Amino acid sequence: MPKNRYYAGPVSDNFDGLRFFSPGQPLPDRGLREVWAWQRSGQRAKWPREVPVAPTVPPARSEAPRLTMVGHASVLIQVAGLNLLTDPVWSQRASPLSFAGPKRVTAPGIAFDALPEIDAVLLSHNHYDHLDLATLRRLHRAHAPLMVMPLGTDATVRRAIRGARVAVGDWHDRIALGEHVSVALTPANHWSSRGLGDRRMALWCGHWLDTPAGQIWFAGDTGYGDGAIFRDIRARHGTPDVALIPIGAYAPRWFMRNQHVGPDEAVQIFRDVEARQALGIHWGTFQLTDEPREEPVQLLAEALGEAGIAAERFRAFAPGDVHAEG
Repeated sequence: MPKNRYYAGPVSDNFDGLRFFSPGQPLPDRGLREVWAWQRSGQRAKWPREVPVAPTVPPARSEAPRLTMVGHASVLIQVAGLNLLTDPVWSQRASPLSFAGPKRVTAPGIAFDALPEIDAVLLSHNHYDHLDLATLRRLHRAHAPLMVMPLGTDATVRRAIRGARVAVGDWHDRIALGEHVSVALTPANHWSSRGLGDRRMALWCGHWLDTPAGQIWFAGDTGYGDGAIFRDIRARHGTPDVALIPIGAYAPRWFMRNQHVGPDEAVQIFRDVEARQALGIHWGTFQLTDEPREEPVQLLAEALGEAGIAAERFRAFAPGDVHAEG
């Protein structure tokens, strides 16, 4: 019998005793034959080796929401006097290996040494392009932030970082970050794995921030499915002032559809949660899939036009970009 190496807990509506799943949604699992068929298709676009970035130096603190793009799914969120990082990756590769695997083509939009004091890190799942232990070790040494993550993800962090401050939750659990600031873990249609034989043994999630200055939602990695989880997020939490929604790593669609949305589905998520403003993440830093680097930006513009949504309400967030409210 396989054994879950990350989590031991009771059967629930998203855990069958061995693996996590998204109730009522298609499984994103792919077998070796499908992986091989994708890899030998020869459809991968050629990305540039490097794209110039003008790094930003953020302020020490901000009461009004201020978001700065680091790259991929790494965003500095400054709000209500707190400094938060989503899925921080400052490493050169999104990989368990330092010499192989997807290499970043954009430098971080904030130099690591230019970071303000970090109060908390919000982790969505344990894939290498989201949970980077080298970066988490650096953050722990420099800032000792609280690290918030879904069930089972903590096993990887605790083993690697002695003394890490860790808070763990299931979907819909709420964790306090400050006197008037909390984060709720939201569902996503995705999966997890750090190696072979551990698929879906740790949970994945998004993060909904409730603050006196507004609501910010980091969607994490997700497929669209039937859209039910996004409509439920809207019903449970209201409408976000700012939503961080992935727009890249979607091609080929036959392989990626159940795990990563494309720009058209990202726009549908934007509409489902009725966000006031959205920022497109998860594109242009690491080449994980087949689409050309700039295609997510182009397709996002087309999808917004077809939906009759003003382009400024949902823009692709590039390293060094800043979105400031108030």
